[in-house]
Amino acid sequence: MSDHAFDGRERARVERREFLRMGAAGAAAALTPRRVGAAVPGTSAVALEEATVADLQRRMTEGALSSAALTEAYLERIRALDRQGPSLRSVIETNPDAPAIAASLDQERKERGPRGPLHGVPVLLKDNVDTADRTTTTAGSRALAGSVAPRDAFVARRLREAGAVLLGKANLSEWANIRSTRSSSGWSARGGQCRNPYALDRNPCGSSSGSAVAVSANLCALAVGTETDGSIVCPSSANGIVGIKPTLGLVSRQGIIPIAHSQDTAGPMARTVRDAALMLGVLAGVDPGDAATAEGRGRADYTEGLDRAALRGARIGVHRKAFGFHRDVDRVLEGALDVLRREGAVLVDPADVPHAGEYDESQLEVLLYELKADLAAYFASLGPRAPVKTLADVIAFNDAHRAEEMPYFGQELFLQAEAKGPLTDQAYLDALARNRRLSRTEGIDAVMDQHRLDAIVAPTGGPAWLTDLVNGDHFGGGSSTAPAVAGYPNLSVPAGHVFGLPIGLSFFGRAWSEGALIRLAYAFEQATSVRRPPRYLPTADLGAP
Repeated sequence: MSDHAFDGRERARVERREFLRMGAAGAAAALTPRRVGAAVPGTSAVALEEATVADLQRRMTEGALSSAALTEAYLERIRALDRQGPSLRSVIETNPDAPAIAASLDQERKERGPRGPLHGVPVLLKDNVDTADRTTTTAGSRALAGSVAPRDAFVARRLREAGAVLLGKANLSEWANIRSTRSSSGWSARGGQCRNPYALDRNPCGSSSGSAVAVSANLCALAVGTETDGSIVCPSSANGIVGIKPTLGLVSRQGIIPIAHSQDTAGPMARTVRDAALMLGVLAGVDPGDAATAEGRGRADYTEGLDRAALRGARIGVHRKAFGFHRDVDRVLEGALDVLRREGAVLVDPADVPHAGEYDESQLEVLLYELKADLAAYFASLGPRAPVKTLADVIAFNDAHRAEEMPYFGQELFLQAEAKGPLTDQAYLDALARNRRLSRTEGIDAVMDQHRLDAIVAPTGGPAWLTDLVNGDHFGGGSSTAPAVAGYPNLSVPAGHVFGLPIGLSFFGRAWSEGALIRLAYAFEQATSVRRPPRYLPTADLGAP
């Protein structure tokens, strides 16, 4: 029978069944290791587990796959792996309109061709990114349950314009992990405790926990995360994916539930550097609704110039003070440094970032001041339908719903933020100025000028810790704070494993240096190819290297 003889619905069902054979069938046996890159039965495509955007676009261009079938396959995979099976709890809700959106994009492809590389590709958004559709935006809190934004966030609009299918909302550390000093990353009152797919008793890190887990477990092709300090790069490292925290102002903050406007930014999370770069090119842009983007570079194709040989002659500093917190992380990272040398990079070791660790307290001071003011501004943007109007309202809601909202940890950081004054307070202004001076001109810029560096590398973090709802998180170490406080770009790429748990290598540098960092990270990724898909083990594989 020819393709033209198929009824549209029947064809979609056939395509979906064929696509599910790529990997969703493995969800029923989720503890069974799968071969990366195995040929799909009856096709020449790679397995769903590691399918890239290019793989998916090629199949859609060839007519072997439709966006409708692809979207339904991911939705079934979410049902099998996230809601059942290993119960990853990485997705808070799916978009009921996603199948119809995908079908309309298929029709558009037939009539006019694809809009670009993301046409028909399903994407998850962290549940602090506004979407004016039938999904809610709640930061994982029951205080915002049922809240539907009056308009799309800038990044959601960009994705829609690019032809992406907004698949739903990813779980996160509630309120992006700014509520308590004793929180468990990946826990929210709406989504429960998100789980690391490499070892289910381990933590996925946060706050973009669900975005990272969903990408790693192939519940979506790409995801949007947000970061204030570490919330993109840490979960990317812990879940074996690529995450890019852009320069503040490259991506608009409009329509994103905030912590602090001086550090917040959205960014892409993907399984490969190329896919993350593709997505960054879509997310970036000047937005009249966010003054910080006026200083940005607007749209760019960050996949241009990706070269396997990009490390040759690059001068890379080693932030050696970020090492030493874990013997086996050092072993993995020393191996990564050897790869950089072998690929022709000139390493300056050490090239420590001056003043790192000296502004931890003043960073928190700034975040608390801005949290109170920025949340009030966000709630006002929701209009009269906003279920809460101020941080004080959220605190009162949590107190009134303590059993649901605070069964494991409290809201002491919220209380500290509520006690802060306005953003005209001298204490706030002094802390902000100090942070920027120490992290920028006397920090990252200073060491890069001194050694004429193209980038700085450091361990992104340690192996995922055991989730502990009694005591909270057990961070080992990391390197996200200097670029986070500076508002400079930071990219984490898989570097290896410790007892089967992923470890990331961070590349960070000056403002607006995303292109250079992406090229260097791509060359490293191509030279190593260390990412392994997760096996959903009940606990860490202590027999693994």
